[in-house]
Amino acid sequence: MAVPEKADIAIAGGGLSGALIAYRLRLTRPEVTVALVEQGPSLGGNHTWSFHASDVSAATYKWLSNLVRHKWPRQAVIFPKFHRVLETSYCSITSSRLHDIVAPLVDEGLALNADIAEVAPDRIRLRDGAVIKANAVIDARGARTSDRLVLGFQKFVGQELEFVAPHGLDAPVIMDASVPQEDGYRFLYVLPFTERIALVEDTRYADGAALDREALRRGISDYCAVRGWKISKVIREEDGVLPIALAGDIDAFLDEGVEGVAPAGMRAALFHPLTGYSLPDAAGLAERIADQDDLSGPALARFAVRHAASVWRNRSFYRLLSRMLFSAAAPDQRYKVLQRFYGLPRSLIERFYAGQTHFGDQARILAGKPPVPVSRALGCLGEEKYLNRALAARATTQAQGG
Repeated sequence: MAVPEKADIAIAGGGLSGALIAYRLRLTRPEVTVALVEQGPSLGGNHTWSFHASDVSAATYKWLSNLVRHKWPRQAVIFPKFHRVLETSYCSITSSRLHDIVAPLVDEGLALNADIAEVAPDRIRLRDGAVIKANAVIDARGARTSDRLVLGFQKFVGQELEFVAPHGLDAPVIMDASVPQEDGYRFLYVLPFTERIALVEDTRYADGAALDREALRRGISDYCAVRGWKISKVIREEDGVLPIALAGDIDAFLDEGVEGVAPAGMRAALFHPLTGYSLPDAAGLAERIADQDDLSGPALARFAVRHAASVWRNRSFYRLLSRMLFSAAAPDQRYKVLQRFYGLPRSLIERFYAGQTHFGDQARILAGKPPVPVSRALGCLGEEKYLNRALAARATTQAQGG
């Protein structure tokens, strides 16, 4: 595929965030030329992104709806002490659907199998020497390593499976934590696509980012066996390691980016600090970028940095809960935190996932006997102190060669 020579806006990275920005611009600002540069053979890679319908506004869902491949009117959670069905719609976008819809819209501005060597305020340079010149550049190449963030990890392997007989599910199971707890908080996640096909993911909220694919594959196989689901075929497999935000210096993190280039997606730390969901943030940023009167490079970079910093600061409560989950709860007891949370009112749970928790919700979540030791919970208060302790411990480990 030919590489475009210039564009009003060039986007580095054709994952969820980059693709949604391009999509929204093409829908609402057709006069703006867009170059979308992706290192892989298709947009979105090999992923499934899900969200609760209540995570986004009706107006946002309207333009996202063409990308939604699957939608269910309810969802379920399973814990050792209870099973609950929530009457909240749940939606999924697949990478193949994302590519099929967005790629034709971007058309000649799309560059696939493009290995990026440099991102600068006025260009994207590829390793083969090709240069895409632009009035503004957006960096949406995914997460980057930084000492300015303290993270836990949500890692998973998912397999889209075809079963010999119907699996019997009519709604997603977004958490089944009745399984043995291993490598932190463990749960199975199941999306029933047809009566015999489902995506089954083994997920761990773990302290380390190492992904043992074979162990998680065994977890999926064992889970299906317990449920009585005989697998006839593995259609495809996806995996990932998502960040869970415990603490951080957002200004220092954003300063590490390329000056004059607008960060997006994981490059802007735009994800729910505790759940790891990123689609609502990606859609929100795409809308806001497309609504900007000034789409020049400097203006767009300033806007994106301010937006990312504001979103981060408004989510300090969620990072507190992440610290309690990872630092106050023993790994094999972390499920109790979520088990207690899912006993709360549905409207509160919906606001939590949407990042719209208000003060009353926060009080309700923290009220009563905590599911973690009080002494350890107190050590999670104060994000700056926690950050400094974590950075000092990291520096000591590095000095010791760990």
